[in-house]
Amino acid sequence: MIIGLDHVIVACADPDAATAEIESALGLRATAGGRHDAHGTFNRLIWLGDSYVELMGVFDPALASESWWGSHILHRLAGGVAAYAGVALLSEDLPADVERLRGMGSHISDPVSGERVRSDGDIVRWRIGRLPEPDPDLGLVFLIEHDTTAAEWRPADRLARSAAMHPIGTPGRLARLELPVSDVRTATLRLLRELGLQFRPSLAGAGARDTSIGEHALRLLPARTGSASRPTIVVRGGKEAREVELLGCRWRLSPAAGGSA
Repeated sequence: MIIGLDHVIVACADPDAATAEIESALGLRATAGGRHDAHGTFNRLIWLGDSYVELMGVFDPALASESWWGSHILHRLAGGVAAYAGVALLSEDLPADVERLRGMGSHISDPVSGERVRSDGDIVRWRIGRLPEPDPDLGLVFLIEHDTTAAEWRPADRLARSAAMHPIGTPGRLARLELPVSDVRTATLRLLRELGLQFRPSLAGAGARDTSIGEHALRLLPARTGSASRPTIVVRGGKEAREVELLGCRWRLSPAAGGSA
């Protein structure tokens, strides 16, 4: 079963500089990260409970160009600016989800193992089910199942970060991801076929459609010109509402009582 939005990926030429910018503007701090040695990429993670925003950069362009996600990060960074790159959905039983989705006509892959080496030498491990190509509107969209015996997903790790405070003075939680698409109906049908996601008309109106995934929401809305068409990352936390544009995205911080707005 798909139980939540695991993480949102933002491509950055310099993830370290990006983390400093986000902390200064929003009060959200990156506290983890490492290298994907087989893919030529590295990251910094802003934990939001068990979800996170992944700021991903490239340390070896040649290696990244041969990687299914590294090549996409290079593509996103081709214009010289940071940009939204994709979203991962959390699976609690990846082989079962792959079998179920294939029965619905999905082109999802067999589970593929991956790992990341942290700066302390500990290793994070996972399995991924991915589609053949990045989605034309949504970028990388894939399923992930974490190895709960490896770094970052052991019970003690999860307990420690569940109460971790950001500089905003509270923990943060990912509430919703809003993605502008060229055609909402086409995108919803594509996600229904490939990942089994069912959308409903959004209370936001204007042709938007929502789906709930565990405690999170994914919203698709018609693409428009200018900043109104930027992907929006909605985070529940802090003591006052705040909205900024950074790294090719809009970031909306909502106090806990209003995080679902």
